Amino acid sequence: MINPLTRRREDRPERFRRGVYLLPSMLTVSNLLCGYASIVYSTRGDFDTAAVLLGVAMVVDTLDGYFARLTHSQSAFGAELDSLADVVSFGVAPAILAFTWGLWPLGRLGWAAGFVYVTAAALRLARFNIQGMAVSDKRYFAGLPSPAAASVTASTVFLYPWGLQDPRLAALALPMVLVPGFLMVSTIRFRSVKAIDVGWRRSPLWLLVGAVVIAAIASHPRIALVVMSYSYVLAALCVFVYSRIRRRPGPAAPPPAV
Repeated sequence: MINPLTRRREDRPERFRRGVYLLPSMLTVSNLLCGYASIVYSTRGDFDTAAVLLGVAMVVDTLDGYFARLTHSQSAFGAELDSLADVVSFGVAPAILAFTWGLWPLGRLGWAAGFVYVTAAALRLARFNIQGMAVSDKRYFAGLPSPAAASVTASTVFLYPWGLQDPRLAALALPMVLVPGFLMVSTIRFRSVKAIDVGWRRSPLWLLVGAVVIAAIASHPRIALVVMSYSYVLAALCVFVYSRIRRRPGPAAPPPAV
């Protein structure tokens, strides 16, 4: 006679593996939920909560890829689901947050700028899906990653969550949307944080840097997050300009006198 308790114990590993394989997809759905909730809070005028939800979406988006690699459960379905969730969380949600926070006094110009951002995010993710596996150097992204672009908007709103009412001040919010949008579809290389070799065992300096970052976020989260977001973008732009200057050929030497 078959003991049902023994059979149940034998089935546990298989059920556990199925649950582990579903974890990355559930985290991706959580990312989508954060993007949707951010849109809802943006339309209600609660910009502080909307910005925080975008930050949570970035953390969850990092975790789903980590657990997918950890459990060896990467799949084409998961990659497509992740891209669709990113379009909402890092494309539509930041654009609506920027419009309801400070672009609405500009009227059509404001929502047109938001549409440019959404289009750039969709193009960025589509290009990543096509070229992601063919890229030889995994240390860099071609173009600004969509979570980093969304962090520029989210951190700015989190720093000043009261919104902009004057059209003259609202014009200052246009670069906050347009510049990250164009950087997403550019070919400027941005360093992948996940691919940085920090060398924990070789040098404890990185542990100290991590402690300083955590302390800064804990003590002054609004200032620390906006500094981190803008520093990531500005550092890549400085490296790009510096590399272009180094590649520029110098003046040709004059011919020797006869």
